[in-house]
Amino acid sequence: FGAMTGLYGAIQPADSVSLSTRTHGAVFNLEYSPDGSVLTVACEQTEVLLFDPISSKHIKTLSEAHEDCVNNIRFLDNRLFATCSDDTTIALWDLRKLNTKVCTLHGHTSWVKNIEYDTNTRLLVTSGFDGNVIIWDTNRCTEDGCPHKKFFHTRFLMRMRLTPDCSKMLISTSSGYLLILHDLDLNKSLEVGSYPILRARRTTSSSDITSSGSSGPRAVGSPCHQNNSGPLSEKTLSRPSQREGASPRNSLEVLTPEVPGERDRGNCITSLQLHPKGWATLLRCSSNTDDQEWTCVYEFQEGAPVRPVSPRCSLRLTHCIEEANVGRGYIKELCFSPDGRMISSPHGFGIRLLGFDAHCSELVDCLPREASPLREIRSLYSHNDVVLTTKFSPTHCQIASGCLSGRVSLYQPKF
Repeated sequence: FGAMTGLYGAIQPADSVSLSTRTHGAVFNLEYSPDGSVLTVACEQTEVLLFDPISSKHIKTLSEAHEDCVNNIRFLDNRLFATCSDDTTIALWDLRKLNTKVCTLHGHTSWVKNIEYDTNTRLLVTSGFDGNVIIWDTNRCTEDGCPHKKFFHTRFLMRMRLTPDCSKMLISTSSGYLLILHDLDLNKSLEVGSYPILRARRTTSSSDITSSGSSGPRAVGSPCHQNNSGPLSEKTLSRPSQREGASPRNSLEVLTPEVPGERDRGNCITSLQLHPKGWATLLRCSSNTDDQEWTCVYEFQEGAPVRPVSPRCSLRLTHCIEEANVGRGYIKELCFSPDGRMISSPHGFGIRLLGFDAHCSELVDCLPREASPLREIRSLYSHNDVVLTTKFSPTHCQIASGCLSGRVSLYQPKF
């Protein structure tokens, strides 16, 4: 770990891929293949770019990958990957045959923003601004698409993620709520009232937990889709566990994560990432007035089984840092390093490498009693515009970043 810390401490801008913004526009998302051999770039226009990250050579441009902005890319394995777009579709691609799509998936009715993949069931999971989370059965994929079903719906949906073991689904919203589906079962579609709801609350101190536990559920402004019968009843909210010693499958928790300086103003959770070992979640939050942005780390609290009188509190704020308030209106995608010891965060015209302490310790080895500042390890600047996304290589000591003017920069150690 000391060697890796030394490598990242010596990291510098290595190569930049400057391409004309006339063709592809801003860089919205970056994704490495699992073996680190390919770097894919999702662009503001209709293009997807592919590079060799070691030589920085351009491999291929998918010039008409979609009919609108390409928002996200997700590899299913070392050769298959999926892209999603504002044209409401998802496309599957094979690195061995990039001239044509494997298939195009239709099911969303608005911009598709996020793709996840359950390696256990081989189910593709997507979410969009239509508020829907849709499951796609890639086991039965044909040229005409894949069988699919709507799994979940919520208002104001921004991002959706699966934990590494696929036991939980997290959903962030533009209204400041964070939804967590526990003991996840993707084979069961969730209709209104079909899932147990754990009491909505704010993730704050232990004294707040005690007081909020007796204050009753929060119905007004809840992002969960309601039927015409009105807010969900107390009876529904306090439904006991269906299995002794464990919460029911797909039990829903509604949280309002604590954000420094935002107690009375509300915030929008724009970016959501998971620790590679499933220990924590990483959020980028902006105030509703767009005058502040924060990066926050929340530790998962796996406590006693859910009881009717004791709501679950899954997350605790452990670390945070204020971000540069530039590029208002654009979402900045941040990420954990492969070992989970560092965070790469867009910061103005560059990126910052952040650690939980000055020694880049494991999160579990430096958990504070109260929320502490993230430590800045390095700042790297090589762009001439606002950086929107950054990504660690899964196999090499390399970081990629992309900005609003369409430039992709690579960083690696220099001695």
